[in-house]
Amino acid sequence: MRAATFSTIVLLGAATPAAADEIAVSFELPRHDIAEYHKPYVVIWVERADRSVAATLAVWYDTRLKEREGEKWLKDLRQWWRRAGRDLALPIDGVSGATRAPGKQTLSFTPGKGPLPALEPGAYTLIVEAARESGGRESVELPFTWPDEDGAPVQARGASEIGAVDLQVVR
Repeated sequence: MRAATFSTIVLLGAATPAAADEIAVSFELPRHDIAEYHKPYVVIWVERADRSVAATLAVWYDTRLKEREGEKWLKDLRQWWRRAGRDLALPIDGVSGATRAPGKQTLSFTPGKGPLPALEPGAYTLIVEAARESGGRESVELPFTWPDEDGAPVQARGASEIGAVDLQVVR
């Protein structure tokens, strides 16, 4: 297993042309024992080695507010908002969804299907960013190679708004 602290991970190994079936991501939204708790807004996206956005995979925010009021707070997801969010027409079918309660969240994506386009071989970074009203903002980065020959999990951990994050290329 590969481990990281403070959102920094080093990957070793070379990619081969073998195809992978999906990218599995799981992460923890910590429970905060405070009087006024608001579920965090969360965004998950993939960047290429040049830091350009390859795909926005999930955008969780308060989708039930009248007149799409919840969208105005997406700018608090600063990294994603500056790189891709402000240029997107929201909501995004199959990507946008309601905020989630604290606990473990698990998602999987198949390149070439849904929100994740077919990926060219190379280096990428999966980013999970969360922001909470009356709380903090945090992002965790998990570098990975596509395709990944050994399929070993990549792990990182946030300090406050995001707990443990695991990424695995499943063949």
